[in-house]
Amino acid sequence: MLNNPPLEPPPPVLTAELFPGLLAELLDLLRALSPNDWDMPTVCEGWSVKDVALHLLGGEIGNLSKRRDDHTVGGTAKTWDELVEYLSHWNETWVDAARRISPRLLIDLLELSGGQMADYFAALDPFEKGSAVTWAGPEPAPVWLDIAREYTERWHHQQHIRDAVGVPGAKSPRWMAPALATFVWALPRTFRAVSAPDGTSLTLTLSGDSGGRWSILRGDERWRLVAGAPAHPDAEVTLPDDIAWRLFTHSIEPRFARKEMTFGGDMSLGLNVLQMTSIIA
Repeated sequence: MLNNPPLEPPPPVLTAELFPGLLAELLDLLRALSPNDWDMPTVCEGWSVKDVALHLLGGEIGNLSKRRDDHTVGGTAKTWDELVEYLSHWNETWVDAARRISPRLLIDLLELSGGQMADYFAALDPFEKGSAVTWAGPEPAPVWLDIAREYTERWHHQQHIRDAVGVPGAKSPRWMAPALATFVWALPRTFRAVSAPDGTSLTLTLSGDSGGRWSILRGDERWRLVAGAPAHPDAEVTLPDDIAWRLFTHSIEPRFARKEMTFGGDMSLGLNVLQMTSIIA
């Protein structure tokens, strides 16, 4: 097996300055919806367009209350499965209760809470150590990755609304590239149970204007993420950027993403990318 050239971790994905603009995109989208549009089904099972918007509002309120105001309610989860179950119940309970909110008031509340959330994130030091981003790993993460995780939550749910009502937008590299660059931090965790000799490498290329190239390298019985690619990776996977975000957020079934993938080298190693999850689900 060939030795990999020295490769560095990807640069920080700094997204705090993007929140006001992404919020403006969302508000413009929602203000243009017809009454029927609010009831359109989305890829989020059982949720309409309005339900997804309510979920985004719940995220803003919950984050402001917990992060900024140090107000915590609810239990804790010890395992990944417990965390998924807990958050699923939490989200469904919120949406069920919040359906009484009118679309007009919902937009006003999103504008208020989203603006305050953007101000809070802008005031943080992105290079301090923060809490774990669980789909990337259990260890404490830098604050910039935590903020970027929150950015992807708002970005991909906005895409769910846009898909449901047939309104394109927010997919230029300005908005989409940071989301993809954040999602790929799930690669090492995706391969955590995949054993391979030290020096093994896999390269993931996301094709398209918002894509890029990243690799994971095996060493000391773990995988680490790097930017770019070694000269001769053991496995190569290429996936269109617009399919990739859907795969990583459970917005498309892996069997559909598989049809869009191309492989080089060890295909059995590369197929593990289909299991990648960059959300808690």
